[in-house]
Amino acid sequence: MRGLVSQAEIVFAVLLRETRTRFGAHQLGYLWALLEPMLMIITFFVMFAFIGRQAPDEMDLIGFLSTGIVPYVLFMNSVSRVAESINGNKGLLFYPHVQPLDLVYARTLLEFSTYIGVFVLLMGANAIYLQEFNIDSALQIVFGMALASLLGATLGLVLCSLALFSNFVERARGPILRPMFWVSGIFFTANQLPEAARDKVLYNPLLHCVELVRGGFYPAYDAVLADPYYVLMYILVFATIGLPLERHVRHRIEVG
Repeated sequence: MRGLVSQAEIVFAVLLRETRTRFGAHQLGYLWALLEPMLMIITFFVMFAFIGRQAPDEMDLIGFLSTGIVPYVLFMNSVSRVAESINGNKGLLFYPHVQPLDLVYARTLLEFSTYIGVFVLLMGANAIYLQEFNIDSALQIVFGMALASLLGATLGLVLCSLALFSNFVERARGPILRPMFWVSGIFFTANQLPEAARDKVLYNPLLHCVELVRGGFYPAYDAVLADPYYVLMYILVFATIGLPLERHVRHRIEVG
């Protein structure tokens, strides 16, 4: 129990350091985290309005885009931040109580808490604009966001460990993951797709996270195709690969 408390204190200290490092260097601070998804949402809102496309299933367009973009950004940032956690903080590993996984835990918690806050701010502002706020299940929203966070963090852990063997992994990460932007439900819902296309995109675990968030937010939308166990399977597989890999490369980190 004392060991668990001690590790929690270490993770919290690293989390505070990560927060200052990431947001303290900019005058806008946490607004930088809000600006990234907000600019994406505004861009695609203008595009949708220009071509006359409406949000499906009685959703408002800002809310529809937000429930897709925020989980996607959370996933992608979790992957990249965790994948770079060891190389970006090797100095901390000279402290005997700090382990590589503490860096992973801290960055995962920081991304999750940041984008939960971003989601609340965006949807709160949208509710004020619409003069209406009615969600189906806050718990389901948080669950979907947590799955997106864990999916990104465990994949990032695998990539972080592999990158210590070859720099190619870090260079290839962006091009490999970039197509997920188009197949993760940001611009569509699984329910509205033709069966042939739907069967293919449902192989993407991030789509299930987006569907859970969207279904939790909109009472009128039934995310019947979202399968949290499918996402948990991916998380378990990535963790099963990433945790032993991290142990295997730990000596390489210390002597690098």
